[in-house]
Amino acid sequence: MPRPPRPRGALIYDKPALSLDDLVTRLAERGLEIPDRERAARYLRHIGYFRLSPYTIPFQRGRPDHAFRAGVAFDDVLDIYVFDRALRLLVMDALERVEVAVRAALTDHMSTAYEDPHWYVEAAHFQNHGKHTGLLKIVRDTSDTRLAGTPEPISHPSSVVYRSALEHYLLTYGEPELPPSWLMVETLTLGQLNNVIDNLRVRADRTAIARRLGLNDPVLTSWLRTYVRVRNICAHHGRLWNVGLGVYPAIPASPAISWLKGDAALPTRSEKRLYPVLVSLQSVLDMVSPRSTWARRLHQLLSTRPPMNLAGMGIPADWAEDEFWSRHLG
Repeated sequence: MPRPPRPRGALIYDKPALSLDDLVTRLAERGLEIPDRERAARYLRHIGYFRLSPYTIPFQRGRPDHAFRAGVAFDDVLDIYVFDRALRLLVMDALERVEVAVRAALTDHMSTAYEDPHWYVEAAHFQNHGKHTGLLKIVRDTSDTRLAGTPEPISHPSSVVYRSALEHYLLTYGEPELPPSWLMVETLTLGQLNNVIDNLRVRADRTAIARRLGLNDPVLTSWLRTYVRVRNICAHHGRLWNVGLGVYPAIPASPAISWLKGDAALPTRSEKRLYPVLVSLQSVLDMVSPRSTWARRLHQLLSTRPPMNLAGMGIPADWAEDEFWSRHLG
């Protein structure tokens, strides 16, 4: 039974819209050093005050006046914003590889184990038949939308433009109505993909899929839920480095799963931060892309950051010395 919606607030929003000059003045009045007001206004114009303002919080003394600590300049805020953008891009790079690997693991296992490229059409494979019906609707709606859309160009040997695999299937085959599994998984978001795996009835199937990623079933379930949240933040250009995710990856108990080696490698205070997410991404990359340079690029990004940045992510100061990371950094 769905949870009832929470009640709306009772206050009236009456804050006025402010010009760029007014917003710069507001920051200056709170104690932020702004040597070049015109430059600051230009950044606010293209970034937005609402998007930039959360990055000012670590530099403030706190409420109610949101005053800045002495000596904090506009470039200090901008620097952490630029860092966060680089962090999001790096995390998205790892998430892309993980997501592609999950799609392949699901379709490859289920299609071959049941010798049926249209296995997902059968309700018997799923625990919750209502969610299965929803899956079929997603795939059917995507197919209908493609057929109703503008025809894609027909491929030509000298052309770099090719008709999509989904459109090719729909225009070539009348039965089965829905595309095979390897096309179906491409119509799903990461959240929908997670729901499909989570809804599989046979645990051995979930275990086999997880094993292809170097994980077990409970860990894959936990990590995918976290990745959905992280991917949504990155896709909407949200603040990542010190945000509360709400869902965090389970710490694996099995020694078979690639994880930190040190006795105190993951302090308790770090479990509800971004650090275990970064570790989990590298753990999957160890299986699906063992020659990846992702850990090295992460180290390059973090090695020049001040302690405040690392603390905001729950990363220990000596994180790179753990064997889990150091083997990739040599």
